[in-house]
Amino acid sequence: MLLTAALAASLYVGGVAAHGGVIAYSIDGKYYDGWKPYNSASGQTSIQRPWATFDPILDATSSTLACNNDGLPGPLQLTASPVAAGSKVTGYWNTWPHDTGPVITYLSQCPSSGCTSVNAQTAKWFKIQEAGLLGGTVEKGNWAAGAMIANNNSWTTTIPSTVPSGHYLIRFETIALHSMPAQFYPECAQIEITGGGSLAPSADQLVTFPGGYKASDPGVTIDIYGQAAKTQTTYVIPGPRLYGSSGGSNPPTPTTTTAPVLCTPPYVLQDSTGHPKSTGCPLDSGPTCNLSAGCSLDSTGFD
Repeated sequence: MLLTAALAASLYVGGVAAHGGVIAYSIDGKYYDGWKPYNSASGQTSIQRPWATFDPILDATSSTLACNNDGLPGPLQLTASPVAAGSKVTGYWNTWPHDTGPVITYLSQCPSSGCTSVNAQTAKWFKIQEAGLLGGTVEKGNWAAGAMIANNNSWTTTIPSTVPSGHYLIRFETIALHSMPAQFYPECAQIEITGGGSLAPSADQLVTFPGGYKASDPGVTIDIYGQAAKTQTTYVIPGPRLYGSSGGSNPPTPTTTTAPVLCTPPYVLQDSTGHPKSTGCPLDSGPTCNLSAGCSLDSTGFD
């Protein structure tokens, strides 16, 4: 099976498929169901903070921007523990339709007593991963959101090995740029990191939500259909500079990276020169395929 039965069940979106959010997690191979926003809150237990709707947040200064909710934990809130520093955390979205925009991951450290007493609206967040325009132009290029769709509607981030041990909120976010104003889709979960390092984020790497973005940020106001987008090959990802980076401050210098070599369906892998490398991507190999370096699946690579 591509997904476990529990994860497959969590993919049901209750008839609401126009938008979405993170609905499950995999942490070092262990699956965690997310909050089910269209079910009754009564009796729900999850490592994920409660949230109510797949609809987007349209205001960069909204009070719900931290975790797509009022900032509070669920009545039966769980925490994923232990999560080793250096381990991989994957977020799974429901069927995702928006392939233009960045994918960003944040952490926020909580007190030693845990995160359950923390209101996400007052938490201090630092960015541990970001990806935006991967290659090409703003209008027709390859975006991180498209890569997420191609990877079975999932995105994997690595907990930095230098992060101090302790309780944290982890925040996955996509910003959909297909319409104006931009659409924000954040969700959060509680984890406890073990075996960490000693590098705390610097003051200019910490933000609050709301507060971390402005409605006037270039990465929020960008028009992907305008004349400039036809030739523009840079995109400034909103938010503070990355944790562990040196120098500079928000906003970061625009950068682009080479787009991944996409495969041609059905399930044909290509090397960096575009020549066929191998065929077949077994659908029972897990939530993602283990591809060779320089290879990836295109958006039709999974049924």
